[in-house]
Amino acid sequence: MRYPAAETAEKHQKILSEASRLFKERGFDGVSVSEIMKATGLTHGPFYNHFDSKEALMAECIVHAGDAALADLDEAGKTPEGMRAYVRSYLSREHRDSRAGGCLVAAFAAHAGQPGSEQAIGAPLTTYFKVLIDRFTSKFPWRSKKNARGDAIRILASMYGGVVLARAMDDEALSEEILREVLAGLPAAAKAGAKESG
Repeated sequence: MRYPAAETAEKHQKILSEASRLFKERGFDGVSVSEIMKATGLTHGPFYNHFDSKEALMAECIVHAGDAALADLDEAGKTPEGMRAYVRSYLSREHRDSRAGGCLVAAFAAHAGQPGSEQAIGAPLTTYFKVLIDRFTSKFPWRSKKNARGDAIRILASMYGGVVLARAMDDEALSEEILREVLAGLPAAAKAGAKESG
């Protein structure tokens, strides 16, 4: 039985959304195709009508999650304070605790260097990160634009590293200290209060 194109597209998006959430929460190896399909309310069989393999789903999930994240960043980038708030929110306890709804780079970057994952993870993650660098370079309220690209790479690496380390700790006080100290070490523009202007 063939389904209308709109219904098929809706199911495809639902699979992507659930898979992205589950992959970020439990890792690529921690989730089976059957679990993903069950979470969408579908049976295992139709999976291969949408994706050639689990690896193809993984790659498309990075694109899907990346598009949503870039939409949030673009919204934040409308004002200098929006960008500051974006950085503060990223380095928050709430984001640290929200793996499933959190950042795809913090969730997936460690998997990208594993053998056989270059196409499934490395390529789309690299494409996404290049766009992120460009967005931060142009939208962040840098005091000087002289080395904005290098500054963007440093701030993004600090943000991602801070969250990954904070999530890895089994000591709540240390975890929060990591988030706090990473934020304190970022450019003043990232920490400025709402009343300051860029």
